[in-house]
Amino acid sequence: MGDLLPDDWASLIYYGLLLLFIGGAIAIEFSGRGSQALRMAALWALIFGVVIFLAGLWQDWNAPRQMVSEDGTRIEVPMDSSGHFLLTAEANGEPVRFIVDTGASSIALSPEDARRIGLDPDDLAYIGKAETANGTVETAPVTIQQFAIGDIVDTNVPAVVIGAEISGSLLGMSYLRRFARVGFEGDLLILER
Repeated sequence: MGDLLPDDWASLIYYGLLLLFIGGAIAIEFSGRGSQALRMAALWALIFGVVIFLAGLWQDWNAPRQMVSEDGTRIEVPMDSSGHFLLTAEANGEPVRFIVDTGASSIALSPEDARRIGLDPDDLAYIGKAETANGTVETAPVTIQQFAIGDIVDTNVPAVVIGAEISGSLLGMSYLRRFARVGFEGDLLILER
């Protein structure tokens, strides 16, 4: 369970609460103790809940996922619904979801992701600065001991930790330059070594 990303936990909690709601509606419907109106309301709530649940599962099952070729030299990253390319890599053995950002000069970790991979943002030296959409932020240089995407594994990868709360981590040009090809095929970002 430790490999779940924050978005996965949110989905898990959502579906768990929805199942509790549906289970409660079923219990009321079949208990026979509620009034006819309450049972009808529970039945409609059950139908509505099942439709929402199935629609969510359908969306999750059909969401495009990043693919790594069998030989591990080609990575295909689909564009998400917001127009970003989200790539999941393992940093120090922990899955981290990155926004691929060709405007970022390096790998930039959020404080939350830095903690998840074993770096304490409170003990870092914030000696650098970076320009973001929200203004100038302080940065601390760090080294990611192991950075893996499928079978592609790099060691001692330089990165920075952002000294402010940001919504996610960025995969910038210092890492993207390690690929022989960075290109686009329709709504796919292609990374090849």
